[in-house]
Amino acid sequence: MSTAPHLTRRRTLALTAAALAVPALVPLRPAAASPVYVEDRIAIDGSDTVAYFDGNGPVAGRPDITADWDGAVWRFATAANRDRFLAEPTRWAPQYGGYCAFAMAQGYVAPTVPEAWTPDGGKLYLNFDLRVRDRWDQNRAGFIRQADANWPGIRTTLV
Repeated sequence: MSTAPHLTRRRTLALTAAALAVPALVPLRPAAASPVYVEDRIAIDGSDTVAYFDGNGPVAGRPDITADWDGAVWRFATAANRDRFLAEPTRWAPQYGGYCAFAMAQGYVAPTVPEAWTPDGGKLYLNFDLRVRDRWDQNRAGFIRQADANWPGIRTTLV
């Protein structure tokens, strides 16, 4: 059993807020590293990742309609969405494992909230909160380039 303290969502949010305020901080890493943003093994706060692509925003997934992929349990609102996801998980999964896209552009991981989402080029991007998403939108293309460059190296530290 690990002796490292478990980072709760509240503690992670506080640490991330501090990191956003002080860009010189060392990149953050969750205590229980995962290539997918999870809490208790549930990906992206239990939101149905496929439902975002309908343009209606976050839809809560059901605990009885799930799929295991990339070390996480993904929840879905419908069995049809689960089946679509399983047929092409990389098409439907959010970029950067569901970690904050803006933080990834800065070179670290941060949690996300379901409401701070952005579709772009057939891909789903999630952010820490709505305020961070607004910053992300100011230079989205540039941040995507930076985050895409950072993600492979960061992902290897999470697996």
